[in-house]
This record gives sequence, structure tokens and C-alpha cells, in this order.
Amino acid sequence: AVQNNVELKDAKVQAIYDGYIALKNALVSTNFEEAKKTAATFGPVLAAYKGCENTALIADKIASAKDIAAQRKDFTALSTDVIALFKHADLKKGSIYVQHCTMANNGDGGDWLSTENKIQNPYYGDEMMECGRVLEEIKPAM
Repeated sequence: AVQNNVELKDAKVQAIYDGYIALKNALVSTNFEEAKKTAATFGPVLAAYKGCENTALIADKIASAKDIAAQRKDFTALSTDVIALFKHADLKKGSIYVQHCTMANNGDGGDWLSTENKIQNPYYGDEMMECGRVLEEIKPAM
């Protein structure tokens, strides 16, 4: 697996990326409590960035979700918003991988971001860890 350290030019965007990856990793390891805690600290980071106020509300929903299935469902909408942000972010170093699982959300599919090209599925965790594929690699502009 290719794993890399992602560095963004904007510190606020870097904080969003770091918070997002922490939340994704909690879902990959099917850790409901960790996902709740991470989403609770991630919400204010999103709210502080202009244009991400609605995405912050989704993070709040994940933080107050009753179970991991609800967290994973809301993670889809959160990922859609965050992916759009990172497609236009100023990447200094590393690559961000946009990954997709066609089976997520009852077959509607779901995308997520990763620091590596190896699939670690946040929608199924260890049930189907490697279900998915890389859709796109976001690289620094030359």
C-alpha cells in the first residue's frame, strides 16, 4: 500500500483533512465511541471554515448518532461535501485518494477520502474491509 503524509497550504483545510481522516479511521475500525468523539471535535473545525457550516451540522449528527449504522449513513453526505473541498484544495505534498464502495448505503454507493491507495472501507469495517476501489488521486499541482 502506498501511504503518504498529506500537507495542505491552508492550516484550516489541513485541520479539516486531519479531522476527516480520524473520523474515517474510527469508522473503518467500527469504533462507535471513537467516531462520536472525533465527530464532536470535528464539527467546530468545519464550522470555522467558510462554506462548511452545513457540513459541520452533519458532523454533529454523527456525534449524536444512536449507532454506528447511523454514523456511517451520515458519513456519506459528509464525505461528499469534504471531497468537493479537497478537489480544489491547495495540496503541498502527498496524494489524497478518492475511494468508492458500490455496496454502501444499500447499493447506492458511498465515497470517502484516504491517505493511501489500499482500500480500508469505512462503510463496512472488518465485515468487508477491502470492498471498494480508487476513483481518483488528488495530487499537488506542478
